[in-house]
Amino acid sequence: MNYSLPHTIESHLGETLIFKSIRHEPDGDVLLCENFVQPNSGPPMHTHWLQDEGFTVLEGRIAYQIAGQPVQYANAGESIVFKRGVAHRFWNAGTDILHCDGWLKPANTIVFFLSSIYAAQNKSGKAQPELFDGAYLITRYASEYDMAEIPPFVKKVVMPIVYRVGKLLNKYEHFKNAPEPIRDAPELVDVG
Repeated sequence: MNYSLPHTIESHLGETLIFKSIRHEPDGDVLLCENFVQPNSGPPMHTHWLQDEGFTVLEGRIAYQIAGQPVQYANAGESIVFKRGVAHRFWNAGTDILHCDGWLKPANTIVFFLSSIYAAQNKSGKAQPELFDGAYLITRYASEYDMAEIPPFVKKVVMPIVYRVGKLLNKYEHFKNAPEPIRDAPELVDVG
């Protein structure tokens, strides 16, 4: 699935993300983005195995946490960086909309992955993505992304089973042009 940029996605949970452009650099492409987050909204604890991610707060106050560390805050004009392989989360800690410029390097499959996750959440109407879409995305792209709040047994056993059942039931036609996952991660899941 190719997306032309800029590309905007919205989650019913209160986040709008605009993938603005790609900046080509000698050591890899950088995806430039912008987000708008409603108060108390933001993604759960997650890991980008193969990407660094950064934000500069334009308006509002961001709270963020690296797994195992205390919550920290950044205000307008301040920047934060999450290194690849480090579990983290962030949310709007203010009472107004949080507005940030951001980047991810390298770009990899993030536009597809987040577009699909948001669509699956919007389809379910909950924080958890629709079951089959969620199983497809979490299992197939386990080499690139991890959701820390999903118990290991669910990620390693339940999700792959649901993924395979979804394949048997032909639930993934809308993913037929999905990009191949990048396979340079510490832990790979064979999804056949």
